[in-house]
Amino acid sequence: MRALGKPIAALALALVAAAALAACGDDESSTTASTSPAAAGECAEVEAPPAKDDAFKKPEKVLERGEPAIANVTTSCGEFTIGLDTESSPKTANSFAFLADQGFYDGTVFHRIAPGFVIQGGDPGGSDPELAGSGGPGYTVVEPPAEDTTYKRGLVAMAKTVAEPVGASGSQFFIVTAPADAGLPPDYAVLGEVTKGMDVVGAISKLGDASEQPARVVAVDEITIEAG
Repeated sequence: MRALGKPIAALALALVAAAALAACGDDESSTTASTSPAAAGECAEVEAPPAKDDAFKKPEKVLERGEPAIANVTTSCGEFTIGLDTESSPKTANSFAFLADQGFYDGTVFHRIAPGFVIQGGDPGGSDPELAGSGGPGYTVVEPPAEDTTYKRGLVAMAKTVAEPVGASGSQFFIVTAPADAGLPPDYAVLGEVTKGMDVVGAISKLGDASEQPARVVAVDEITIEAG
């Protein structure tokens, strides 16, 4: 499996901004109601799933450009939905959907939680502290975002190392939990935006600290794709 190194390495350059955002507090409220346990600030206590080593040579075509599609993400903190940007990021969205269809994300964890900044998952080895942040699907997709891209609250983008080209992605993704703009450069391929269940994302965000390590296991049970 190709090692990706430390995902969102550029985040290290933005930690000062992240700290400022966290110091201002994180309004995790959402206009979208949720019936999940996380709506009351509850996350189930679960054991860490075993690390995975699934790998592929390249993604197969599962989504057409501009085809409406959503990803339903079921976690130990509840469920949330990502509206996939198949128009502006067709290759990125297709790769994510392909991996989801293969069950790649099932049994993974959110291995990085920086309150008031981002939560990050999608690493097949993320449940192993020694591997977390270095895993991927075995291939890379490159799709640079627009130069005016801002990483606002609820935006979902793909992680990459500093050494990789702008818009490169494997399987790891992050969700912005900053109150407004996370202050990141337009280097990360955009996957979409959380359209439902931002309260669940907020509940996950509260399980981290300055070390960005989860206070408890946040497992991804399943990600399913609805297209058309």
